[in-house]
Amino acid sequence: MPDPAVKIVASQLAGIGGRPDVAVVHLSGALRLDCLELPKEAGHPVGAFHPLQSFPRERGPSAFAGSLVAIDASTDELLHELEGLARALGGIPRRVTDGERALYHAAAVFASNYLVALAAQAVTTLESAGWEREEALPALLPLMRGVLQNLEHAGLPGALIGPIRRGDVDTVRRHLDAIGGAGAPSAELREQVYRILGLAALELAVEAGLDADAASEIKVALTGGPAATRR
Repeated sequence: MPDPAVKIVASQLAGIGGRPDVAVVHLSGALRLDCLELPKEAGHPVGAFHPLQSFPRERGPSAFAGSLVAIDASTDELLHELEGLARALGGIPRRVTDGERALYHAAAVFASNYLVALAAQAVTTLESAGWEREEALPALLPLMRGVLQNLEHAGLPGALIGPIRRGDVDTVRRHLDAIGGAGAPSAELREQVYRILGLAALELAVEAGLDADAASEIKVALTGGPAATRR
């Protein structure tokens, strides 16, 4: 159900009459409690219950195990009930208030939706080298799983490896040359993605100890135009 539909359904639920024993709870990560204002005005406690997990298909209760569940409620009693429900499912409840909601959900998009988009960019890059999608994605998935394990064990910025972490500016330039010179319709987009994510990686590399001179050279390579990188 798209987020705009929540308010429509909430307005219909408001017509069932105020009963303090019947709560109205939405499962959106982005919406504030005010989308349930009509049921609240009708006398219902309202809340939010959003598992920080991916459900592109039906998954069993085990999908909740160890996952954060963002909860909020208009009453302490409902908040306590939602906290208990999250724990009963094996999740980790955390109150996420209306003021935090948009940034919380943006972080979820970075970590999930954009991870899929990033995988697609990597796959397309291999396709530019002559690979088939059916072989490119299976080749990349073990690497991605390994990186997630490194994040779990080494954290940030410790999990960062690669040419930017090492200060290898020549490799960065070769990457930009190859991506930009591929000639595919999406080559320009991939080059922009590489540059933007490269700058984000550079911040982590500096935090991890990359020296200032190497960082400066990397930044010039990432922010320069085609003439600066294609020699």
